[in-house]
Amino acid sequence: MANLIKVTADNLESDVTSADVAILDFGATWCGPCKKYDPIFVELSDEYTGRVAVGKIDIGAQPAVAQKFGVMSVPTVIFLKKGEPVDRIVGVVPKAKLAQKLDQLLVD
Repeated sequence: MANLIKVTADNLESDVTSADVAILDFGATWCGPCKKYDPIFVELSDEYTGRVAVGKIDIGAQPAVAQKFGVMSVPTVIFLKKGEPVDRIVGVVPKAKLAQKLDQLLVD
């Protein structure tokens, strides 16, 4: 779990948007469906170490980060390429769909 970044307003730029490819999981402690992403994002952070910045954002603790990315509901997953949002998924999807998108961004 050491590779999973707990994103805050303070480390967003240095740890996430500076990466070539990043995936951000916006969730909340009160959100039941969000909990389904917890093990998936730990696995992704391990599998993509050194290639993708994998971050989790608690919108309750970091409302400014959620606002910056226009997150209106959780769970929301946002994919970044060179710091710019390129895709988003609202709701829970299988890990394979997330990995497929990451693999696509890594070769683009």
